[in-house]
Amino acid sequence: MKEHSNNERVIQVVGIDLAKRSFHVYGVDERGQWVISKTFNRTRLSEFMVNLPACMVAIEACGSAHTWARQFRDRGHEVRLIAPQFVKPFVKSNKNDAIDAEAICKAAQRPHMRFVAVKSIKQQDIQATHRMRSLVVEHRRLRLIRFAACCWSTASKSRRGGRRWGRAWRRFSMRPTTD
Repeated sequence: MKEHSNNERVIQVVGIDLAKRSFHVYGVDERGQWVISKTFNRTRLSEFMVNLPACMVAIEACGSAHTWARQFRDRGHEVRLIAPQFVKPFVKSNKNDAIDAEAICKAAQRPHMRFVAVKSIKQQDIQATHRMRSLVVEHRRLRLIRFAACCWSTASKSRRGGRRWGRAWRRFSMRPTTD
């Protein structure tokens, strides 16, 4: 870690606005005074965070936030993820990366702010599995509803339920077409 002289201000809180290719960093000292506002690419951000003394890092919760949070935590930083709806009230004017990073930093300094827990890779895998299963169930339900509408429009009748609709589908598909 880097030693600082008495006249150099030490960053206490860093707000990072994550994006696909560029990341904006906004940092303040212990008095809440601006110290840094800079844009980095992916590799430069990693280098910057390695050389930064341990501090609180605030990130808006999004898809890649958990990966970055784990990476920063491994480097000794205290990481806090903030839900986007809690950051929005701190955005001053027109939305851009610099203003978002500042808003994230300001929101993280509030005493009663609620934070999102950083998920492990295993937790993210489980969450992805549950989401995929929900999609499969939803698509099955939608197929059944569409098929029911098709049957009702051709005066075919079937009772409710997946197995019954399967039988109805076989009957429906075997029927001769009238062209």
